[in-house]
Amino acid sequence: MRGQGKSRDSRYIPNVLSLIREHRSFFLGTILAALALRLFFFVYFPAVTDDSRVYANLAANWLQHGVYGLTQAIPQETQLVPTDARLPGYPMFLAAIFWLFGTGNFKAVLLTQILVDLGTCLIVADLARRAVSGRAARIAFVLTALCPFLANYAAAALTETLEIFFTALALDGAAAALGRMREAGVEMGVYKLWAATGAAIAACILLRPDGGILLAAVALYLAVWAVAWGRAPSPVQAEHSSALARGHSKARFVVVAAVIVAVFALAPLAPWTIRNFRTLHHFQPLAPRYANEPDEAVPRGFNRWVKTWIVDYVSVEEIYWSVPDSNLDPEKLPSRALDSQAERDATLAIIADYNQSQNIPPDLDARFAKLAADRIRAHPVRYYVVLPVLRVADMWLRPRTELLPPDVRWWEFNDDTKQSVLAVGFGLLNLAYAVAALLALVRLALIRLTLVRRPSAIRWAGLLVCFLLLRSAFLGTLENPEPRYTLECYPVVIVCAAAFLSRDRAAAVI
Repeated sequence: MRGQGKSRDSRYIPNVLSLIREHRSFFLGTILAALALRLFFFVYFPAVTDDSRVYANLAANWLQHGVYGLTQAIPQETQLVPTDARLPGYPMFLAAIFWLFGTGNFKAVLLTQILVDLGTCLIVADLARRAVSGRAARIAFVLTALCPFLANYAAAALTETLEIFFTALALDGAAAALGRMREAGVEMGVYKLWAATGAAIAACILLRPDGGILLAAVALYLAVWAVAWGRAPSPVQAEHSSALARGHSKARFVVVAAVIVAVFALAPLAPWTIRNFRTLHHFQPLAPRYANEPDEAVPRGFNRWVKTWIVDYVSVEEIYWSVPDSNLDPEKLPSRALDSQAERDATLAIIADYNQSQNIPPDLDARFAKLAADRIRAHPVRYYVVLPVLRVADMWLRPRTELLPPDVRWWEFNDDTKQSVLAVGFGLLNLAYAVAALLALVRLALIRLTLVRRPSAIRWAGLLVCFLLLRSAFLGTLENPEPRYTLECYPVVIVCAAAFLSRDRAAAVI
C-alpha cells in the first residue's frame, strides 16, 4: 500500500528531515531570515504587558515560595494569595526560564519563545507535507517563517507563541495518526501518535482554557470518520480489512483513538482541579471565565450590555478595558449602541453615574443588565447572529498591530502617517493569507460538490476546517474581539494557503 501511495503522488516525501536534507540551502536561508525577523521585533518592539506581569508574579511565587498565587498589597505589608485565575501552563514555562536565568528575566523568556516559534515553522511545514505535498511544505515553511504576526508575538511575554506551537504539533500528530490508520490499521504506533496528539492538546489547554476547542475538533472529526467507516469502507480500507479486523470493528478502532486523545488531553487537568478544590474549596477544572478571583465581583450586566453592540477592537480598548478605574467617554460609543433617544438618555445617565465613582456596584450593574435585556429583546437576531459574525470578521481581518505603534484608529490617518501606512500594509498582508486559504477551501468545496472523486489539494481538510469553524464560533461569543485570538488558527491558514499557492493535486482524503 505504501508503494501505491507513492505512485498516486510522486512528490511524496518520507519525512520533513528528508525534505530539509534535499533542500538544505533553502531551509537554512529561510530559517536565518525567520530568526532575523524575530530578533527585529525582540530588539525594537518587545512587549511585556500587564498580563505578562501577572504570569511572572505567579511563576516567581511558585518558584520561590512553592505557592501558586499572586502577591497582593495590603496596608503596610504584602500577602501571597492562592489563585486559580490563570491556568498553570504559561507560569510553569516562565518558572523554568526564571530558574535557569534569573527571576524576572523577560529577555530570556522572549529569546526562548523565538526558538519555539522557529520550531513552529518546521511543524507547520511537516503538517503541510502530510496534508498536501513536499512542495507545499516548502511554501508553508516560508509563509510561517516570514509571517510578521507570529514573529511579533514571539517577542511578547504572552501565551500565544506556545499556544500556536502546541496547536500545530497537535494537528501534525493527528494528521500523522490518520495517515497511519489508513495505511496500517490497528498497530501500537498509531496509538502512540494519538497519545502524543492528546498530550499536545493538553499543553494547549493548560496554556489557555480555549485550547479545549482543539480537542472538540479532533473528537468531532473522529466521530464523523467512525460513522463513515462503519457505513461503507473505501477501497483503500477494504484492502486492509484483515489488519482492521484484528479484534476491532473499524468504528470501534476510531472510537478507541478518540478515547486515547481525550484521556491524554484531560488527564493533566486532574492535579489542577484537585488543587483548586483542596486550596480554594471549589470545583474549577480550568480557569474562571473572566480570570477573576473567587471573591472578586464580575460586572456581568455591563459585560452583557457591551455584547449588545461591540464588534471591533477599537471599542475593546476605548470602552471595555476602561472599566473599572477609568472614565467612560460616551462620545466613543458607536451609533449602534444607542437605538433611540430614550435609550440614549438612559445609557448616558448610567455612564454618568459610573464616571462619578469609576466603579460598578451591584445596583449599577443591574441597570446595565436591564438595558442589555431590553436591547436583546428588541433586536434578538442582531444580538445572536449579526454581532457575533461581525466580531469574528473583525478578529480575522483587522491589521494585527495591537502590539505595535500604529494607533487603534489607524484608518483615520490623524496620527503618524507612517504608522497608518504600516497598519494598512499589515492589514493587506493578513488579508492575503486569509484569501489564499479561503480560495483553497473553496476549490476543495467545489470539488466535493461535483460528487465526482477527483483529486483535491488537502488531505484531512475536514479536521482543519472543523477547527477553524469551532474556534471562530467560540470567538463570536466573546465581548472582547481581540485579533490575537485567531492566531492559533494560523497553522491551518498557512497550510491551506500553501495548498493554493502550490497548485498541487494530491490524493483526496477529506
